[in-house]
Amino acid sequence: MAVPPVGERPRLVLGVSGGIAAYKSCELLRRFTESGHDVTVVPTAAALEFVGAPTWAALSGKPVSTDVWSSVHEVPHVRIGQQADLVVVAPATADLLAKAAHGLADDLLTNTLLTARCPVVFAPAMHTEMWEHPATQANVATLRARGALVIEPAEGRLTGKDTGKGRLPEPAEIFDYCLEVLTRSSSGAAAGLTDLAGRSVVVSAGGTREYLDPVRFLGNRSSGLQGYALARAAAARGAEVTLVAANVSLPDPAGVKVVRVETTAQLREVVVAAAAAADAVVMAAAPADFRPVDVSTHKIKKAADGSSPAIELTQNPDILHEISTQRSRPGSVIVGFAAETGDASGSVADLARAKLARKGCDLLVVNDVSGGAVFGSPDNEAVILAADGATVDVPHGSKGALAHVIWDEVARRLQD
Repeated sequence: MAVPPVGERPRLVLGVSGGIAAYKSCELLRRFTESGHDVTVVPTAAALEFVGAPTWAALSGKPVSTDVWSSVHEVPHVRIGQQADLVVVAPATADLLAKAAHGLADDLLTNTLLTARCPVVFAPAMHTEMWEHPATQANVATLRARGALVIEPAEGRLTGKDTGKGRLPEPAEIFDYCLEVLTRSSSGAAAGLTDLAGRSVVVSAGGTREYLDPVRFLGNRSSGLQGYALARAAAARGAEVTLVAANVSLPDPAGVKVVRVETTAQLREVVVAAAAAADAVVMAAAPADFRPVDVSTHKIKKAADGSSPAIELTQNPDILHEISTQRSRPGSVIVGFAAETGDASGSVADLARAKLARKGCDLLVVNDVSGGAVFGSPDNEAVILAADGATVDVPHGSKGALAHVIWDEVARRLQD
């Protein structure tokens, strides 16, 4: 990867506070530097108990300091924050979150947080009890109210034998989250950077499976990439995101609650329940239209006479139609997806318009999948049809870019 000249590189501040997860931030730093970012590491004194200053200096190519007294002539406690394009604190301990929420400035990192006028991302990591404590939750709410992005911690193994919510999300996912924020900020969308803050959204992703027997199933080619891009984009815009993943083998996006399902019935159960409290639901998953009437309890064997078994199918419930026409939350926005190829009955556009009317959703994202296009690809192009007659053409680009266009349309309708 070609690294741009220093003056053209996005300037990042990586704050590191004193938690055991500080070692993971070495991987985050490596990802930033190798992708061409100019990174200044600002650890707390406690963080250096876990990872020493020489490590941060070697990985960033810059000297490291924790206090405001080094290089005083350069006024680092003001300059570093003023010049940054993004500040990310990973891990952010309960102590650091409390200091940031109350405007304390007793070291270089907390001074930097006060002087930064760019987007600020906190990636908390602590024991479950500390995360759930009312004081921590109040501090997180304060920071979010001020426009900071606080990533929800992951669930899993913590220090020692403990498990629960409070684990630092994987560095690769924090990196992707920060790229979403940085790209959106640099593109001129900074004013709406947290336009989904305080909103609860549900995204479905992947393809369901309908079992014929213990080893065989009916399925489809959906990879889940678009749904995951939608979840990641929503989280980066401040939303509380529930991602319902059907048979997807992708890492959990940072700050997103992931619920895994297999069948259409399971997908329906989770989505319908979550939609009751959601401001928006985006059905990017590809539910199977049919399921076998009977599922064999044993593997279906080949017949000796060469005949094939007869499999009777029945229709699955229409989840998109159900949540669109039986809305538990007034004013919610429902988005569907249509993978069309066109046929003798009409073009892709004709079939999509008919589907929009039939489903009752507010927006329908239409993909022309002739020849297998879109499936498994990192890129996409689509037409977004609205129930009010509006049409948005989204040119070929990344699935992340399409995700943000979709959320732009959702956010606009949530404000109406």
